[in-house]
Amino acid sequence: MKPSLLAAVLLAVLTATVFGGCDKAPKAGTPEASGALEAAAPDPNETGRSGVIVAVGNSLTEGYGVDEEQAYPALLEKKLKASGHDFNVINAGISGETSSGALSRIQWIMTLNPDIVILETGANDGLRGIDPDLTRKNLFEIVRRLENEGVVVVLAGMRMVLNLGLGFTDAFREIYPSVAAEADVILIPFFLEGVAGDPRLNQADGIHPNPDGYRIVADTVYPYAVAAIERLRTRRN
Repeated sequence: MKPSLLAAVLLAVLTATVFGGCDKAPKAGTPEASGALEAAAPDPNETGRSGVIVAVGNSLTEGYGVDEEQAYPALLEKKLKASGHDFNVINAGISGETSSGALSRIQWIMTLNPDIVILETGANDGLRGIDPDLTRKNLFEIVRRLENEGVVVVLAGMRMVLNLGLGFTDAFREIYPSVAAEADVILIPFFLEGVAGDPRLNQADGIHPNPDGYRIVADTVYPYAVAAIERLRTRRN
């Protein structure tokens, strides 16, 4: 789905504070770029190494329309290191990706040696009218496979446009707390809290955060990332 089409969908409902992804040739976080990313990921068995957080998602994670250092993964890494948490955050976002696409990347994601994965996916499913039951199934399978590998998962909750119908919107909203509760993973209630629907914090398409918006996204994600670090330490002690 192209940005212009998504913008047409979303601009009609900006006051509902919702968002969508868009298709774009990936600039980072792709299997094609895995050589560079793998080099950046420290050996998980190396004593005293930096921890690794992999940010998995669509255009919101990749940072559509902004420089890589302005996207939330880079900002989150700076915040963590500034507060004494020695973790590298790898941006593994791909614009336009659905939950099925994220599921297909699990094996590759594991080559990055993640300690923690922040999973932000599913909004493109909703915008394409994909059955919420399939999205839920995909998310649960992603979480299950990552957790079985010892990865701590943070699930980023999303919301959907109201003009897709109240029943669909409600079903979509319930996906994230349901998966988080069943899988016992950390949940960010709404990834775009305080950003979605605010033209001051989004690009001209009304969909993707601008640099100011991404600073708020990083602030939103930060405490949940710290909680994941604490959970990781508890598991390993």
